Amino acid sequence: MKLLQGGKKRRRASKWLALAAIGVAPLAVGVAAWATLHGRHKHSGPSVPVATHSLHQHARPARKRRQPKPAPLVRLGSVDAFRFRFHRPPKAAFLVDLDKGDVLWRFHPLRRLPIASLTKIMTALLVTERAAPEERVRIPRAALNYQGSGIGVLRRGKRVRLETLMNGLLLVSGNDAAIALAVHVAGTQRRFVRLMNRRARAWGLRCTHYVDSHGLAPGNRSCARDLAILARLAMANRRIRRIVRRRQVRFRFPVKGRRVVWVGHNPLIRAHYRGAIGLKTGFTDEAGRCLVGVAKRHGRTLAVVLLNSPNPVKHAAKLLNKGFAHE
Repeated sequence: MKLLQGGKKRRRASKWLALAAIGVAPLAVGVAAWATLHGRHKHSGPSVPVATHSLHQHARPARKRRQPKPAPLVRLGSVDAFRFRFHRPPKAAFLVDLDKGDVLWRFHPLRRLPIASLTKIMTALLVTERAAPEERVRIPRAALNYQGSGIGVLRRGKRVRLETLMNGLLLVSGNDAAIALAVHVAGTQRRFVRLMNRRARAWGLRCTHYVDSHGLAPGNRSCARDLAILARLAMANRRIRRIVRRRQVRFRFPVKGRRVVWVGHNPLIRAHYRGAIGLKTGFTDEAGRCLVGVAKRHGRTLAVVLLNSPNPVKHAAKLLNKGFAHE
């Protein structure tokens, strides 16, 4: 009997515990709700799970997409400021006042021609717009499979400061640097070329079409007028302007010796033409010798564009001298 009585007492205790739990549950729910409301009021924001909050906290913010600036004008309607004839002319030539956009002299300004490494002017404009100088560029395999001119010291997988590659792109016309920068900015070369052509259309460069980021392929074409517009844009860009006026540069680099020295290709700067400050050379068998040369004297900045010139230094110097002599 005692055993039966004891068992009866245990069942009765369990019954009371169950009733107590039923009564406490609403109270617990109420306390939890009050705590949530109180915490929300205290922190002035919704309650966020810790794991979700951590993910958002460490996520890299999306880069804002910049709208392209309007292309500066280069007015073709005006009359040439002076008369000039070449003994052996280039296939196209152009002289423009970069500050005002006034055309001083022209020769076949809208003739579409191969432009070789003058392609890299657009490459530089897009890279400076979309990437910061101190970014580290990981060298892809594609940058090692280049032809033509290159900086030649890149190693696959190494990380190089972006502005160092920009100097290699503009001073020594490195095709490998162009490929590495294109992949860094757009993920692939093909995507970067799409950006180049999209920007050319946005700027109204009707003669211009790109097929690569460096200019070796013959499909890269433009005209003297379009290149004058790109020259105005490039020389208004502080990063590009600072690079292209250099005669020689020295950089830390992940190679044996830890240093590289590059000497610029600009023929006007190398010939010590007075006031020369840029911009870009180009050469392939199909395009011939091409030059966008910029010089500044007495507060005036002039640019000469030469496509397939038999003597770019002589032609550029004569045209610039004529331009500076004309007020």
